[in-house]
Amino acid sequence: MKKTLVAGALGLLLPAIGLAGEYNLTVDRVEIDTGEFVKEGVGYNGKSPGPVLRFKEGEEVTINVTNNLDEMTSIHWHGLILPFEQDGVPGISFPGIKPGETFTYNFPITQSGTYWFHSHSGFQEPEGAYGSIVIEPEGREPFRYDRDYVVQLTDKHPHSSDRIMRNLKVTPDYYNRDQQTVGEFFSDASKNGFLNTVKDRLAWGDMRMMKADVEDLQGFTGLINGKGPTQNWTGIFEPSERIRLRFINSSAMTYFDIRIPGLEMTVVQADGNNVQPVNVDEFRIGVAETFDVIVRPKEAQAYTIFAESMGRSGYARATLAPKEGMEADVPELRKPGRLTMADMGSMPGMDHGDMPGMNHGNMGEMSGMDHSNMANSDTMPDMAEMDHSNMAGMDHGSMMMPEGGPSDPFYADGSGLVPTAANGGKFLSYADLFAQKPLYDVREPTREVELRLTGNMERYTWSINGVKYEDADPIRLQYGERVRFKFVNETMMVHPMHLHGMWSILDVGAGVRNPIKHTISVQPGTTVYMETEVDAPGQWALHCHLSYHMAAGMFRKVIVEGGPPTTIGGDA
Repeated sequence: MKKTLVAGALGLLLPAIGLAGEYNLTVDRVEIDTGEFVKEGVGYNGKSPGPVLRFKEGEEVTINVTNNLDEMTSIHWHGLILPFEQDGVPGISFPGIKPGETFTYNFPITQSGTYWFHSHSGFQEPEGAYGSIVIEPEGREPFRYDRDYVVQLTDKHPHSSDRIMRNLKVTPDYYNRDQQTVGEFFSDASKNGFLNTVKDRLAWGDMRMMKADVEDLQGFTGLINGKGPTQNWTGIFEPSERIRLRFINSSAMTYFDIRIPGLEMTVVQADGNNVQPVNVDEFRIGVAETFDVIVRPKEAQAYTIFAESMGRSGYARATLAPKEGMEADVPELRKPGRLTMADMGSMPGMDHGDMPGMNHGNMGEMSGMDHSNMANSDTMPDMAEMDHSNMAGMDHGSMMMPEGGPSDPFYADGSGLVPTAANGGKFLSYADLFAQKPLYDVREPTREVELRLTGNMERYTWSINGVKYEDADPIRLQYGERVRFKFVNETMMVHPMHLHGMWSILDVGAGVRNPIKHTISVQPGTTVYMETEVDAPGQWALHCHLSYHMAAGMFRKVIVEGGPPTTIGGDA
């Protein structure tokens, strides 16, 4: 039977209850009203965001996608494990959907949790072509809740995505509205000394970089479920109910720090996979990630869901309340953080030799390895004798940094980007995430693949191992092996790396309890490890999920050789 889509109580589109098996989606030109500006965009079934697709683990779904645009389109089912022909990446898994045509996706649902879908064609996703996926598990959840809301974030900019990309290519700091000021110079001089401050400014100038380059894109309006801060999306609750909030970051470029003043959040799921519950006051959600939290408001009052951009240049806001029309105070934006030399990591071509106390020589247990011939890293030594227990990464410990600053093992020592909770409480770290139920047995990886995240901010080019996608050979994996990926971020920007079709097991030092994710943020100047059970034959994508970084070349095709027969049809 076909599953039609009807308006739900929250203004989102929901599958009609009682029908199962088949969905119909149209890809349309739509009008997007942020409350601050109105622009034309792309959406599904006449709206942006598109519908909440609700599936059940164990069922098989058929989704008919009709392209009403005058250009090619596609839909990628972000985080879903499915046959590669259904993954929706033009040129890799299928040719795409032509104008006026209907393409039918058909795949089994083999997982549960919170996911999302979006176009993988051009800049249609940042133009509004995204929606959410909620998959009910076959059995009971390991946690209780009474209500369930999707909270889908994005960063809507008044400029078209094509215009944004052109501007970034011409002037990379075109959208940076947070330049350092004369007042900030004198403040630093009083704290660190005049000569030290002058040397610091000159060093950054020599590198043609700025401490304020935390975000590529500012001037956006943050949206939650398609509504801007003045439009105030509202979720209703009864006091003492447990509310599950399914946070999805569908932004083009923006990381958000999320808090609900007055409420503690219990994180129960990351990227669709259950984790051991951890209570937090605030968490950072990277582009393309999902986090599920449970809150329990005891009072019959309004609470603000506040999503503040990592660069403190904008925010999204929504409300939890006992009834429509109630509001709570909206916090002020905090002071933006600044990059430090620690965030530069081991950027090639930069001479940090005159910077006192800087030591990039300690790369954990990997310090003795020759990385000079790593451009094609498909062949690596056997991993059996390697000790990965020391994940310290780079040693910035002796740098002249502010005393008593916050620390997080997934940020460079001395980084200016380490988050802290607004109320002084607990801020979630990747190091807090432990799998509720392991998906795989622990076994030694067969090999390591090093992927250096590289780029040139001045020319606004982004690459992997110094090579852009159009000039790169595919990464070739063998079906049945377990591969350890080593991401080395040699840039000053964070990169959310997304591998299609297979799970990314993030190494937090917990062995079998390492969390299972589909998108992993690699902070500036850091090295992050993940392992993948290569259990999905075919052709897949691996890329940075920042839209303009991906478009500028930080992308690879991954070919899994061997295993069950597949039809390679993506190179049309």
